[in-house]
Amino acid sequence: MGTGWIIRTMIHNKKMKKIILIPMILASFLCFSQEKILTKSSTITFEASLPSFQPVMGTNNNVTFVLNPLTGEIASLALMKGFEFEMPLMQEHFNENYMETDKYPKAVFRGQIEGFDANKLTEDYKDYFIKGKLELHGKSKDIKATAKITKTGPRITIISDFTVNASDFSIPIPSLIKYKLDNRVKVEIIAVLK
Repeated sequence: MGTGWIIRTMIHNKKMKKIILIPMILASFLCFSQEKILTKSSTITFEASLPSFQPVMGTNNNVTFVLNPLTGEIASLALMKGFEFEMPLMQEHFNENYMETDKYPKAVFRGQIEGFDANKLTEDYKDYFIKGKLELHGKSKDIKATAKITKTGPRITIISDFTVNASDFSIPIPSLIKYKLDNRVKVEIIAVLK
């Protein structure tokens, strides 16, 4: 084994290191670009009011919302006790009598933004459709919703609204107050992701 063999081996090892290093760097960039973006301060507002009666509206400003910018997959989680109402008594009834939040502490949505392409987003809102499943009060229901999405710098804003029926999730509404609450509940979510 002469000096030539040692030099050839060293050159070969350097090439091998480059061959191994380049795919590792590319893989790390790929993993980084596939990272999901999220916020823990999305807002969900729901309203189940009927005309001529006390407004029934709750807001939760601490909702987790996740977006995979490459695939358009989304997920959202709301802790039910995070909903706040104008009247403390209404909030108590919401947690104890209707949503039974000790038994069903969270609502989860998993879905897909159809035709989503983060590279085509602009500062002007574009309309999209969202399909997915909402898990609430121990039940699961398919949801179709519209969404308006915009991008300003690194920030993506998603605004979506849809309607659900309380009866689809077996949410008990006592007959004494059924005339004050709408079975059709309007839901809006606003998520600002960076």
